[in-house]
Parts: sequence; structure tokens; C-alpha cells
Amino acid sequence: MNVGGLTFPKAVDVPAAAAELVTDLMVRPWGTVSPSVYETGRLVSLAPWLVGHPERVRFLLNGQQSDGRWGGPEGYALVPTLSATEALLCAVSRGEPDGESLSRAAGRGLDWLLGWPPQGSAPLFPDMPAIELIVPALVGLVNAHLDTLGGEGVPHLGGRPRLRLPAGMNDRTLAYVRSRAGSGAELPQKLMHALEVVGPAAHGIPGVQPTSIGTVGASPAATAAWLNGRALPDSGTAARRHLEAVARRYGGPVPVGLPITVFERGWVLSWLARAGILFEVPPEMLADLRAAIQPVGTPAGAGLPPDADTTSVALYALALLGMPYEPDSLCAFRTDTHFCTWQGEEGASVSVNAHVLDAFGQYAAVRPEAAERYRPDMDAIGVWLCERQRPEGWWDDRWHASPYYATVSCALALDSFGGAGCASSVRRAVHWVLRTQRPDGSWGRWCGTREETAYAMQLLLLSRDNHREDGLVAEVAARGYDYLLRSDEADDPPLWHDKDLYLPVAVVEAAILAALHLAQSSRLVVDAHRQL
Repeated sequence: MNVGGLTFPKAVDVPAAAAELVTDLMVRPWGTVSPSVYETGRLVSLAPWLVGHPERVRFLLNGQQSDGRWGGPEGYALVPTLSATEALLCAVSRGEPDGESLSRAAGRGLDWLLGWPPQGSAPLFPDMPAIELIVPALVGLVNAHLDTLGGEGVPHLGGRPRLRLPAGMNDRTLAYVRSRAGSGAELPQKLMHALEVVGPAAHGIPGVQPTSIGTVGASPAATAAWLNGRALPDSGTAARRHLEAVARRYGGPVPVGLPITVFERGWVLSWLARAGILFEVPPEMLADLRAAIQPVGTPAGAGLPPDADTTSVALYALALLGMPYEPDSLCAFRTDTHFCTWQGEEGASVSVNAHVLDAFGQYAAVRPEAAERYRPDMDAIGVWLCERQRPEGWWDDRWHASPYYATVSCALALDSFGGAGCASSVRRAVHWVLRTQRPDGSWGRWCGTREETAYAMQLLLLSRDNHREDGLVAEVAARGYDYLLRSDEADDPPLWHDKDLYLPVAVVEAAILAALHLAQSSRLVVDAHRQL
């Protein structure tokens, strides 16, 4: 590709790629998400009748790592390993083919679970949705299997002790939720995404109905739990048709959340537009995005409760693209100290508050008469975010495993809309990014990744305070750009938080395209890249 008379070593036509990405959002309106070990394991247990069952079992067997676990590093392996191990034990108990391989893999999973956390280490639980319910539910299921399969007659499973809940975790909340479900009491909407933890009471539970597209809680596991009776569901059942569509799309395995229509479109459009990429948005996509915003906000997809994160990013995208929409719906999420993700949230998210600041700020930028109205909230969010910055300059967050996501979200929101008092926080974030680049030009928490490199580059090239170190910023960004040109999308790991780590493919691709465009648009970066 020729940029400013200079030829890059690899053609990257960013506007064409962005146009193709946006077109694909219309073709796949439910979204594009990586398959999940946790969710696939739940379907192996709950829905062996569903098309693609052998492929789901094979997905679990092929995904086991050399030490016996499934999933990411550290505590991120706990939930997927419990789910996969329980699913394989369930398949063994049903007498499914290749029982030797199934029991061997389940035994290795048990060995990892019995040895976690390593002796002398305290368990560190990532802040994942419903983890306090999922872990005790799965521990109970695994132990029930061991009660029937743990004799010496079952290869690889005999003689193992029962699992215990990790220190700091109990089953009291799960017992309360199950008691409410059993009594017919209404459950909170946010619990629908993890309805499978309720157990047998989830089947046809009163007050819970699939959405118009057949999903319960935007979760295959929750949908299967709602369907899970003794008999095969009728082929005309909307929930069964939905599960079949998802399973066929992924060839058996399933993602942790689908659909994610509004979430995906909001993030893709806002990251492309913020970077200044020229692309055409289908009018119906903008109309749908605007229509999704209700007085109580908008959910990420059908079957989920409204949340401040999806609402604010959708509002930000609309304002960036010339269709500003009054952000009053965000007031439903205001608390005394910050904006919550949804009503009843335990904990708080810095990235959500950064996105709320973006939404208020961008609307005020295109509707100056509204600036005074939203300035108090914007100032309060700015102070709240600055107080939560780590001394080294970074932020971490409950919706993403990487501090680079939280840091780019907070720093760029503060830089654009936080006011002069936030400049030092932005500067510290820039310095942290400059210090943490890896020798190969990448950035990453556990290893270098395209996604985290894209976030780091966006912060360097979009923040207004980098002019004092233009030469250094350009040199560092050029190395990041070179890494992106050399890396491959097959290496993108799942880093986003749900019941399991997941990869929203189109969202991450938009972030990478934004970083490529910013690098290609900077003569300083272009010149520095030539010197590599």
C-alpha cells in the first residue's frame, strides 16, 4: 500500500478491510464470537440430543492442555476445566463411544483441579460473571459423578478424592438462588445468562420465556437448561431451533454468548470512526442501533438485561457518525459514586465509566447547548477514574483480562472529555505503554497479542499529550505497526470476560484496523518504520 509516497512491505488496505468488516456485520447479525469451552461443556451434559454432539466432545478432547487444564492462564482455567471435566464424566456415565479417551481426559482434568491452586498459593479468582454460582454448581456435579464412577472398575477415575470449593468460596448464594427457583419466585434478569446453575429447576421455569429468536439469556447453556427435559424437545420449539442454528454455525461447539448484535456494532463502528477511517455505514444499521436505545438503555443482545456499557458505546458511535441521540438513558445507571454496568451489579467497572464519559462528551461536542447539562457527570466520572489509576499508570477492569483494554478506554476518554485536571493521568498511561512494549514490538499481559498491541498503539497515536515525545512515540508505534504486519489472526487469544474468556472477532479486528490506520496516517510513524 502506498501512503504519502512510501510503500509498506505488506499491503494493508484499511478502508477496504473496514468496509468488508461492516458489511459482514449485516450478514451475521448475531455476531461473531469464538467457541467456548465452558458453554460447549454445558451442552455436552445438558443436550446430547443436539446436532453436533460428537463434534462438541471432540472439541473438548482436543482443547485440553498438557497439564490437564482447559482455558487461560492462572485462575482463568478454573471454570472451563470444571465444565469440560464434568462434561466428559457425564459422557462416560452415559456409555458414549471411546470411553477410554473420555475417562483419561477427565482424569487429567481432575488431577489439575485437585492440585489447584498450587500448594502455598492463595486462589485468585478472575472477576467473571456468575463465577460464585458456577464453581459450586460444577463442583457438586463433578463430585456426584465421582460417587458413581469413582470405583476401581472405571479406568483413570478410581481412587480420587472429591473436589472441595476453593478457599474463599461457598455455596450459600447458589443454594439461595436454587431455593427461589424451586419456589417459583421470580429470578433477576441478569441471572438468565447463567440459568444453567439453577439445575433441574431451570427446565421450563415459570416466568422465563425464550426471546423471539429462541434464546434464553443469550446463552446456549442457559437455553439448553431451560429446555432440558427427559424427552427430546419438539422440533418446532423456538429454543431448540436456536440451539441447532448456533451449533451448525460453529460445527458443534458453541460460544458463551450469542447474539451480541448491539455490542458488536457499537464497538466496531466507534473504533473505526474514532480512528478516522473512512467507511460507509448501511443506513439500516444506524437506524437499528438508534432504535435499540430505550429509556432504560440497551442490552448487548436479545435475552440480556440493558447495560450501561453497550448503551454508552452505541450512543458514542451514533454521535461520531453524525446521528447524535440524547444520552439520558444512561441516567438509569447512575449511583452515588459512579455508573453501574446494570442494576444490582456487585463491584464496578472503570471501562464502563470511561465509555459513559465518551457518550456524554461526544454528544456535548456535537450538541454544545447540552454541554452544561452533562458536565457535572463528566467531571465526576473523570475524578472517579483518576482515583482508580494504578501508580504505574494503568487501569484494570472486570470485563477484560488485559490492562491495555482498560487503559486505552480510560485514558482516551479522559484525554478527550475529562478536563485539564486529568492530563497527568493520561500522561502516566502513555508512559506506562511506552515502558511495557515487548522486544518483538508487541504488547500483552501474558504474551504479545495483536489485540493488546492495537490498544497500546491507539493510546499512543490518539492521545493529545504525546507531542512532547513525538520521536519516541513514533519509534515505538512503528515497532508495534511492524508487529501487526507480521502477526496472524490465528494467534488471537480470547481475553474478554464472560462466564469463560471469549474473543469477539469483529470487535478485535476493528481495533486492529484502527491501529493500522493511525500508523499509516502518521508521517512520523511511516518514517520510523522505514528505519526498522
